Parts: sequence; structure tokens; C-alpha cells
Amino acid sequence: MMKKNVLSMAVAASALALAGGAQAEVKVGFLGGFTGGIESLTPPIFEGAQLAVRHVNEQGGILDGQELVMPSGDTTCSDASAASNAADRMVNTEQVTAIVGALCTGATIAAANNAAIPGGVVMVSPASTAPAVSELDDNDLVYRTVPSDGFQGEMLAKLLLEKGIDEVAVTYVNNDYGRGLADAFVEAYEANGGMVAENLAHEDNRADYRSELGSLSAAGVETLVVLAYADTSGQTVLRQAYEGGMFTQYVGGDGMVGDSLVEAVGADVLEGMIATRPGSPDLPGTEIFNEAAEAAGFDPSAVFAAQAYDAAFLLALAIEQNGSAEREGLAEALRSVASAPGEVILPGEWEKAVELIAAGTEINYEGASGRHEFDENGDVPGVVVEMAVEGGSFTSKGFVDL
Repeated sequence: MMKKNVLSMAVAASALALAGGAQAEVKVGFLGGFTGGIESLTPPIFEGAQLAVRHVNEQGGILDGQELVMPSGDTTCSDASAASNAADRMVNTEQVTAIVGALCTGATIAAANNAAIPGGVVMVSPASTAPAVSELDDNDLVYRTVPSDGFQGEMLAKLLLEKGIDEVAVTYVNNDYGRGLADAFVEAYEANGGMVAENLAHEDNRADYRSELGSLSAAGVETLVVLAYADTSGQTVLRQAYEGGMFTQYVGGDGMVGDSLVEAVGADVLEGMIATRPGSPDLPGTEIFNEAAEAAGFDPSAVFAAQAYDAAFLLALAIEQNGSAEREGLAEALRSVASAPGEVILPGEWEKAVELIAAGTEINYEGASGRHEFDENGDVPGVVVEMAVEGGSFTSKGFVDL
């Protein structure tokens, strides 16, 4: 009888240990385009999010010392089925509390509609910029730490007109991202006196765009605006435009800002190319992030890396504020930790934040990419940076002023 009781106690202890182990980590998933149109842009974005996870774990962990972990999934950027499947795995198999991502707009919309919203999972995208994200019927579950392309398109139009570029041809990838950015750009450009000679959609992942380029160049304008992806259609369009002797000035949006584009098409060909991308304002959090990213071995100025850090750190703060790894109540907690009033928390200040939350003190995170006062759609204001290809790589030229 004694042996039986001892055995029963041992089994019970083992079960408790296993249960404790199962509760020893909190999962926040990451959905990114590890293959496809932005595969060269995704690694530093993921590194930005992982840096936030590292800061949490190095400063005592989350929810009384549990480890924060970040399983990842590949959306391919352009395949809605892949995005839905990756999100379904995060929501229903990995049982994540929340998700950083996705990156491409179509992937975010597919992941949200098919998995995250039905599962009650908060998503914070650091890179989905299309206005369509604002229109999701999302039960207040989808947010982003990057401004809408409605703003970026307006700033790109302003930048070109200030440079005396008042005639352009436009081609955009035929998806939510491309259409949204092109619509915003064309509306602002024409409203302020610019002339769009041709505005033409193109399909992604094709080998030949010479027919579209023939139509785009027929009007004889010198500047081609390409609103697409650096690793797929945008790269091919630029290469074939150059090979055909079409256009003398190239312009892109944030999806084109990658040195892989310059390497593929040629530094001499793209020297002087103009682009825009969301950036980080000159705030204390930006400098802290820049130093931490450099110490971690990745480029802090990589497109959307700072926004990814903020998405991950905000979700960790919200989970801590919510008091559990449950999904319910997380959206409300996210809005609380991201907004004034409250004691300011900067990137890396995890231990300070945990102490304040435990004391019942309100906090207000001011991040690597700026302040994140979410509006009713989960959108944030932001800044847009002018980029130019100089000496074989994209270089920041400063903020585009309002």
C-alpha cells in the first residue's frame, strides 16, 4: 500500500511538472514573407521582433518569469492560402496569444479573416500599409505600427513635385498594397498639378512586362513610378525598362527599398532612383533601438525593423498588463499600454514596465518607430522618409515634410 501511494504521488508530481512546463512559456507568433516578393526584406524585420523578445526574457521574462517565445510562419507575401494556413497553425496549433504580422497587406487580410479574427487573436502588423487594412471588420483585433499608404502616397506625390517632376507614368502590382498606394499617390499628385500619363496595373511573378512597358512609355515621359516588390515584379519591370531604353528616372515605394534590388538590376542603372518608406521620428526610443539593433548585429535602418520591434514589445506589454496569456481582453490592454496618459516606457525598459504594471501604474510606450496612439481602426500616425540610391545602395535623405 505504501509503495502504491508513493507511486501515485510520483505520477501526480510528474503530471504537475509537465503541466508547469506547459505553462512556462507564452507564445507570440510572427507571420512574414520569408519567401516571395519581400524575402530579402523580411529577415531584419523578424530580427527586430526577436530583439524585443530577447529584451523581455533577459529582464526576467513575462507573467512572473515565463519565457516569451516567437514561432514563425511563412506567408510567401502573395499567396492567400499560404498566409491563411500559416495563421491557422499559429492560432490553432501553436496556440499563440497574439501575432506580429503579417507583412504584406494581402497576407495580413487573409490571415486575419481566416484565422486570427475567428480565433480572437490580436494581430499587430509592422509593415501592412494598404488602406484596405483599415476597412477590416476585425472586432478590434487588427492593428499596425506603420502608417497607412494613404499618407505615404501623399508624401511621395509631394516629394516628386517639389523636385520638379511633374509628369510620370505609374505601374503597380495588382493587389491591395499596389492598388492602395497607387490610388493615394495618383490622387495627391494630380490634385497638386502633376500629370499621370499612364497608370497601369501588372500581375506579380511574371517573367515579361515588355507589353506593359510599351504602353507606359508611349507618352514619352521620363519618369517611371513602380509600386511593387523588390524581389519579384518590381525588379523585373526596372530591368526590362532599362534594357528597352525606356525612362531616365525611376521611383518606388517602400516595397522597393532593398539593396537586393540594386544588386539585381545594377547600381549604375538605379543610381539616383527615388523612393519613400515609413520611418522613425527623432525620439529617444529611436536612438535606444538603433544602438540595441547594432549590438544585436542587424541594421536598425532596415525597412520596418523598428516597427517590428514595437509590435512585439507592445504585445508583450499588453499581455503583462492583461495579467495572463489568455486572448480575451488583450486588445483593450494593448490600447492602454500604447496610449497616454501613463509613465513613459522606452524600448528595452521591460523590467521597469513590469514593476509599474504590478503597482497598478498606467504606462505609455513610446517606441523605436514613434508614438503609437491607435485610432479606432488600429492605425497610427507616422513619418515618411525620402530614400535615394547612391553609391550602390539605398540611402536615407531625411523626412518628407508635411
